[in-house]
Amino acid sequence: MAALFGRHVNKIDRKGRVSVPKPFRDAMTDQQFTGVHVFPSFKYAAIEALTEAFFNRVVGSLDNLDLFSDDQDDLATIVENTHALPYDTEGRVILPKSLLEHANLTSEAAFVGRGGRFLIWEPGAYDRQRNRAFERARARGATLPLNSSGGDGGDV
Repeated sequence: MAALFGRHVNKIDRKGRVSVPKPFRDAMTDQQFTGVHVFPSFKYAAIEALTEAFFNRVVGSLDNLDLFSDDQDDLATIVENTHALPYDTEGRVILPKSLLEHANLTSEAAFVGRGGRFLIWEPGAYDRQRNRAFERARARGATLPLNSSGGDGGDV
């Protein structure tokens, strides 16, 4: 699967339909399910969106936690709150009302790529969070160790 990256803002109609950006849909063409898996973010007033393969990794990771533990019980809420949203013929999904409310979405949604997943934000809230994250990273001099299997084989 190609990486999901960039920021795209799309309109939400009165029925809660929003078009998933074409670059995101194109990056997810290798999955059986023609849609996306979404759930309320634990960390933000935003919606987490996962490919089918990434969602299956999350489900498999829950099996690595001790059965009946608080960690497994708490994190299993991801699965119980996930919606599998199929694309319509125009590449749109219908966001459930509970997710629209969680992310404070009304007329527009910002789709923000995060590699193997993406987040759906109210655009102003995303801008504020992006600025805070950028300043935190800059203030602490954050660095990112590169994977040796980055794919391009070249040095930076």
